[in-house]
Amino acid sequence: MTSLSVIFSSLTRTFGINCQIFFITLLFALPLGLIISFGSMSRFRALQYLVKTFVWIIRGTPLMLQIIVIFYGPGLLWKGTLLPRVTAACVAFVINYACYFSEIFRGGIQSIPRGQYEAGQVLGMTKSQIFFRVTLLQVIKRVIPPMGNEFMTLIKDTALANVIATKEIIMMSKEYATKGLIWPLFSTAIFFLAFCGILTLLFGWLEKKLDYFR
Repeated sequence: MTSLSVIFSSLTRTFGINCQIFFITLLFALPLGLIISFGSMSRFRALQYLVKTFVWIIRGTPLMLQIIVIFYGPGLLWKGTLLPRVTAACVAFVINYACYFSEIFRGGIQSIPRGQYEAGQVLGMTKSQIFFRVTLLQVIKRVIPPMGNEFMTLIKDTALANVIATKEIIMMSKEYATKGLIWPLFSTAIFFLAFCGILTLLFGWLEKKLDYFR
């Protein structure tokens, strides 16, 4: 019988894969989401429609399907080399969450009253100065709550990586379940609850820290 310490060590190690996917996704999806949001608000209609269509496709299809397509696609479509499992999962997560983040950014930017842009122009500020010194500060405050929800969803969604046999914590606990040990499967909830608890405290602190422009 596998000892408690060995099982806990295995679960902790594989939860590291979940955390790796989580942080890599945020590192690339946040700036990419901001860029996509600019595209969806572009004055060039062709670019705007193209970006909005892409966002609609990504948001309208299951993340699990996207992971499968990105992992198996190169081999099935043009006999290319398959990406490493974790890399394929990260690519899928980055693309998926960048589209969701873009809509949050777009909503935050468009919620800023037009008068503030005009006031900045009257003061002689450039468009970039208005965005970074006036708009961005307010956008960050307004997107913190929905971003917190997306962050918590993301850490739980990392379990979907096991669809391409990425040995994250859920897959590891299922292996123990096949050996007659059911408690490792339920104990994975502790890892996710602890992580979400830390995120809750972090975003609560950020909301208080950014409590300006009342």
